[in-house]
Amino acid sequence: MALAHAILAVLVDHPNSGYDLAKQFDGSVGFFWAASHQQIYRELSKLEAIGWLTCEIIPQEGRPDKKLYHITETGKQKLQAWIAQPCEPAAIKEDLLVKIFAGYVATSPEIILHELQQHRQAHLEKLSTYKALEQRYFQNLQSLSLPAKFRYLTLLKGISYESDWVAWCDRAIEILR
Repeated sequence: MALAHAILAVLVDHPNSGYDLAKQFDGSVGFFWAASHQQIYRELSKLEAIGWLTCEIIPQEGRPDKKLYHITETGKQKLQAWIAQPCEPAAIKEDLLVKIFAGYVATSPEIILHELQQHRQAHLEKLSTYKALEQRYFQNLQSLSLPAKFRYLTLLKGISYESDWVAWCDRAIEILR
């Protein structure tokens, strides 16, 4: 997936400024597709140049003019075409797993245990964030709109992913102790 598709996915519902898009990105698509604000701004310019977005300039007093980005019909068609294409499962690229694979050569088992505990804590914190989002926005599944159901499915995968990491860290710590 290209960053362009992630940006189009966020803009498909409503226009946003670059600043608001980057903030919204951090709290939605950014959970599973990382991009810096600088990357997002660069991509917005590219998408505007190729006609997938338009930019509305909104004058503001005492501040720079606001640029509000709208997805174009072409942009929506490109997003639809991309969604229709099959995708391959992503390959795992995880530093921690390489460290664990060769962990027996560490100068002390405590080094690996410490790393596992840090990862466990990070995954617990992300899981807590996801659970809070679930409680806040997705309590009544039957009343969710179709777009909300699709968003909930991505959140469920995040919850499952983080839960699995916590369980695996717990098991790994238990085995190495």
